[in-house]
Amino acid sequence: MVKIWGRLSSVNVQKVVWCADELGLDYERIEAGGKFGVVDTPEYRAMNPNSKIPVIDHDGFVLWESNAIVRYLSSRFGAGNLYPDSLTLRADADRWMDWQATSFNPAMTPLFKQLIRTPAAERDAALMASSHAETQMKLALLDAHLADHEYVTGATFTMGDIPLACSVDRWMKLPCEKAAFKNVLRWYDTVRVRQGGRQVVALALS
Repeated sequence: MVKIWGRLSSVNVQKVVWCADELGLDYERIEAGGKFGVVDTPEYRAMNPNSKIPVIDHDGFVLWESNAIVRYLSSRFGAGNLYPDSLTLRADADRWMDWQATSFNPAMTPLFKQLIRTPAAERDAALMASSHAETQMKLALLDAHLADHEYVTGATFTMGDIPLACSVDRWMKLPCEKAAFKNVLRWYDTVRVRQGGRQVVALALS
């Protein structure tokens, strides 16, 4: 049994849930973070001293950091599928997972927070415009890559698609102007209907 701590409105928790659903795992998700609290308790800090979500416990093995969790679950339960046998394909999947965490998501997060979690009267128009422009630039890069890739690593859906799918889903739901990146849209329409993505895609932004 896998236990997952974290609220589903967190994009980092969404990655782990998508992965677990993709793999058909039996798991329990425990609400934590945001309005649910929990993360500042001694018991939680014993699992993750950063007081962040998500955290998993798999038969006594405790792991934090969302991309590390996706890699662990994929390698443990999806070797040869989500976790490619080929070293080069695995490295490619790793690259896009890290790009999501270090480039794409940081570009979009200010806009998300302003539009979804900040009262309209308190929003920073300059910050929103900057974040919007930077996110569009990142999407243009992804769109160019997907012009000749069905999925981020090629012809097969892998762990590399999961973090990006969660972030792109968030972008698609934001109430803002969006350029028509046809390759990103084609890829998103393909991944969003997968069994693993159903919880994430059905979720409203909050």
